[in-house]
Amino acid sequence: MASYKYKRVLLKLSGQSLAGTGGYGIDPAVMLGIAQELKRLYEDNIELAVVVGGGNIFRGFEASSKGMDRATADYVGMLATVMNALALQEAMEKEDVYTRVQSAITMQEVAEPYIRRRAIRHLEKGRAVIFAAGTGNPYFSTDTAAALRALEIGAEAILKATRVDGVYDSDPEKNPDAQRYSELTYIDVLNKGLRVMDATAISLCMDNDIPIIVFDMTQPDNLRRVLMGEDIGTTVRGGR
Repeated sequence: MASYKYKRVLLKLSGQSLAGTGGYGIDPAVMLGIAQELKRLYEDNIELAVVVGGGNIFRGFEASSKGMDRATADYVGMLATVMNALALQEAMEKEDVYTRVQSAITMQEVAEPYIRRRAIRHLEKGRAVIFAAGTGNPYFSTDTAAALRALEIGAEAILKATRVDGVYDSDPEKNPDAQRYSELTYIDVLNKGLRVMDATAISLCMDNDIPIIVFDMTQPDNLRRVLMGEDIGTTVRGGR
């Protein structure tokens, strides 16, 4: 049995991570790869919760900037996260990972309503839980939903999956001289305006001292290595 640093975690997946190189929609090969990564943790009895974004289908903030009512745009974005959550559930259950989707917007025909105690019970029973529809409220991002759900279920860390190996002082895809941080404080993130999670999510994590680990999930086995405490990616925590 592998030795893990964390037992219960929340994984934040962006909608774009599900789209692959196409940039839009859901790439079945990418979804299968994610499901297989999660299966390894499931088999090692890690209590795993997931919050998934919807940016591969619809981005509420961008739509509102083009004239759409912000609240309406955010609700459409929440529905996009439900679509992604159901697709991820399907991929995970094909890998024999028992999975439940809980939605902050009630739609009982396709998902359970979000109930904190039920979510915790699922985790204790060895089921993965995917949280969909953000917080159920407009004006809040899925970053904030991830921080909120992590606190509610007593997660030991938030794992933010990206396509780069941590947090940089500038965009590493545009600047080859960008420098990667191995560790940051919450205040560093806020003061430097680093794009780890939005300010509301960072503040929630800071107030409750839950670490955020930003890592590259496109590399095989990175998720497992993070959970084992290996020094990859960037860890955001309290003051040193």
